[in-house]
Amino acid sequence: MTGRFATLAFERRVEAPLATLWQAWTAPAARAIWSAPDPSVTVEVIEARPGAGGREVSLCKVAGKPDLRCEVGWLALQPSACSVNSELVMIDGLAQSAALVTAEFLGAPEGSSLTVTVQLSSLAADMEAGYREGFAAGLDNLAGVAARTMVLERVIAAPRQVVWDAWMNTETLPLWWGPDGFSCRTSRIDLRSGGEWVFDMIAPDGTVFPNHHRYGALRPGEGFAYALLWGENGPKHADAWAAFEDQDGATKVTLGMVFSTAAEFQEARGFGAEELGQQTLGKLARFVGAD
Repeated sequence: MTGRFATLAFERRVEAPLATLWQAWTAPAARAIWSAPDPSVTVEVIEARPGAGGREVSLCKVAGKPDLRCEVGWLALQPSACSVNSELVMIDGLAQSAALVTAEFLGAPEGSSLTVTVQLSSLAADMEAGYREGFAAGLDNLAGVAARTMVLERVIAAPRQVVWDAWMNTETLPLWWGPDGFSCRTSRIDLRSGGEWVFDMIAPDGTVFPNHHRYGALRPGEGFAYALLWGENGPKHADAWAAFEDQDGATKVTLGMVFSTAAEFQEARGFGAEELGQQTLGKLARFVGAD
């Protein structure tokens, strides 16, 4: 059936700051977590370039069924205010639907709110019911993800390539990574998509904290995603990303983390993870001579 049109509207209240909700909505690493409508579905982001004019391509995988390919085109983004994107859904190369998705964001003292309007055109079959169910479930997930997301930002007075090179260099990353007074002891390091960094963080009192970072999608000079594990091949405690943006000759660095559980998020906040993370970014700034 072709030529079927529908306009869908959704609203959600989210217990997270507006800037955090915006990151959860736009960051590919976070979108891969919340966009799966239920645990039987896995979303794999295979291409991502956030920002107006960029696009995101993902595969929605369900055992025993053909992959559903989703191509998102970012048309307009006003940070923490509004985003507009196109969305094309395909199965085996056949277009199933096309949509225009408009999201509006509002902040409030007690949290944030999100209003999403989807203008849907079903191309191969009537997609309205599936879209309505899938989008509603995804936005429910988004509210949970945003509530356990931590976002750190810092503007570093150095060119973006300089900051990127200091981070994505196997020799320099261990020199500055970690809060004030901490040092790194590396077992192995391979900073590429599919690579990893196995290392110990050593506190000023000598306490050793084993770490394992596994790197996912990487956009040279722009950003990357990685998973944080408790020690080598240990349990995952967060999905993270880093983004680098030009800002008047300086570089805005955004470091985001979606903790695996709300309890881990609260525990991290309790021991001062936000302050410690800012110390880490401060060490990066000093390393590149910007502070």
